[in-house]
Amino acid sequence: MTAAAPASAAQQAAPAAYFVMTDITREQFVVQITDPDKIRHARELVSGETGERPHVVGRIAKQRTPYNARWSYHFRPETVDFFDVAIEVCDATIPYVEDHLDEAGGPFLPGLVFCPWTSRLVRELPAP
Repeated sequence: MTAAAPASAAQQAAPAAYFVMTDITREQFVVQITDPDKIRHARELVSGETGERPHVVGRIAKQRTPYNARWSYHFRPETVDFFDVAIEVCDATIPYVEDHLDEAGGPFLPGLVFCPWTSRLVRELPAP
């Protein structure tokens, strides 16, 4: 009798989904989400099926990524989540983070956690 080999993480992982996020500035920022439950929640937000936890939070990486090339930073996909209210220290607008990226991780956006209070997902994009 032989035991089945465990499936690799790549086989178990759902495909990533990409969403356009905006904020009070009306700038657009692409968010990659890899967690199936969070992808489902994001789709429910975009469709209007839910209004719970409408804002995006996660840790940023200070580097460009092809799917969000306009900006010098992106959310690390494995950290993306949603919230109703959050502490002020992680709140900023999309362009403010870009303009002050060199300061992020210190007193500005400690731990590189970004939680734009006015963020909302507006649509899903096809995978690049």
